[in-house]
Amino acid sequence: MHPNVIDDAEAIGALLARTRRICVLGIKTEAQADQPAFYVPKFLVDSGFDVVPVPVYFPEVTTILGRPVYRRVADVRPPIDMVNVFRRSKDLMPHLPDLIAAKPHSVWLQQQIRDDDFADALARAGIVVVQDRCLMVELRLRAALGRRAGPRT
Repeated sequence: MHPNVIDDAEAIGALLARTRRICVLGIKTEAQADQPAFYVPKFLVDSGFDVVPVPVYFPEVTTILGRPVYRRVADVRPPIDMVNVFRRSKDLMPHLPDLIAAKPHSVWLQQQIRDDDFADALARAGIVVVQDRCLMVELRLRAALGRRAGPRT
């Protein structure tokens, strides 16, 4: 695996410490408030991160969490520190061109989302990748341990 695909606590902590602006690919709406693809981004907003919604569905929706919706990550004004992905592993590859064009610093695949070929392609494009981890859990863990991670620490 490429060195830009990270899995160790120290590298993940360093990534989180420099992350401020997060696009959420596959975000759900307030109508799905009980689903991780909504409540994790809401946690990020409540924690002081600048969250940019990029839903895959819900074509009629123009705002989520009070923020304007984008339909492609590449349409979001840079810089993008992280793209937090809520898509099934089998549905990742169609997003590869959009993510590479957007040039985010990192792509975070939520818990139970993993595709080594997808991660390797992003890593070869210079993008740091984390797979199969919940961003909310990682931030809460670091906060509980008193470690710096993100805007509100």
